[in-house]
Amino acid sequence: MDIDTASETCSEVLDAISEAVIADRAFLETVLTGVLARGHVLLEDVPGTGKTLTARSVATALGLSFSRVQFTPDLLPADVTGTNIYDERERTFEFSPGPIFANVVLADEINRAPPKTQAALLEAMEEGQVTVDGETHQLPSPFFVIATQNPVEQEGTFTLPEAQVDRFVVKSAIGYPDLDGEVELLHRRAGRSDQSPSVERVLDRDAVAAIRRAPESVRVEDDLLEYMAKLARETRTDRRVRIGVSPRGTQRLFEATRARAVIEGREFVTPDDVKRVAQSVLAHRLVLTPDARVEDVRKSDVVDDVLGRVTVPTLE
Repeated sequence: MDIDTASETCSEVLDAISEAVIADRAFLETVLTGVLARGHVLLEDVPGTGKTLTARSVATALGLSFSRVQFTPDLLPADVTGTNIYDERERTFEFSPGPIFANVVLADEINRAPPKTQAALLEAMEEGQVTVDGETHQLPSPFFVIATQNPVEQEGTFTLPEAQVDRFVVKSAIGYPDLDGEVELLHRRAGRSDQSPSVERVLDRDAVAAIRRAPESVRVEDDLLEYMAKLARETRTDRRVRIGVSPRGTQRLFEATRARAVIEGREFVTPDDVKRVAQSVLAHRLVLTPDARVEDVRKSDVVDDVLGRVTVPTLE
């Protein structure tokens, strides 16, 4: 699929999702950027803003299978990955797939799962497979996780391991709609009988695979590669940061900027593409120092400062 066709298709997908989700288009573009970059998406916001609806709408618009897992403190790895069940007739064990065997998996309130379950999910996110009783099972392709967490209520939650946070290409928040958006939400609810709005299917599995290959043909100049590397390295020297962006994070920045260029309909990456995705790709990967946390330093402020300190390349 060429860049122009991929860009038009992305626009159609965003339009379809917008029919159900009242959200800023920039937010929906961020979610789609994560999908195009072959990664996972983390949504952090208060309840009732549409995180679950967004995940379900993305899956429907892309024509992919969808599964929702409600994470709780007593959730076991087998509840997510599946388990082997004994067949008395055949006298053999047969694998029964868990809810993770879908193209799009909504990990709802992911930070409520205990570490052992998080470890099972980590394998799925990184390797596209799960291991049950020593046997490996491949997950459907494409496969990506849209995870949600509530930033306010922390009782009964487990902090996500840094290794797992690093697996999410982007992290974003929906936020509250503006007045017009909230009124439109009420109009839509008044005009239908179902609780959940319908979303038009735009693509199928093969088309999704094709559109995810489109960023591979996007050109990135050497100056921009150096710019991205400098941004990542600058986070590691900031006095407010204990752990900066990892080399994996630098690669995710590269992949997200190429995906962003596709959405914009360009065959090349610009510095603006890097700046547009920097917050959603880099901020959640930072681990602040204790002093910075006491001073209420925000990770987004660190990324803004880093963007301000690193010289932007001028492309001819």
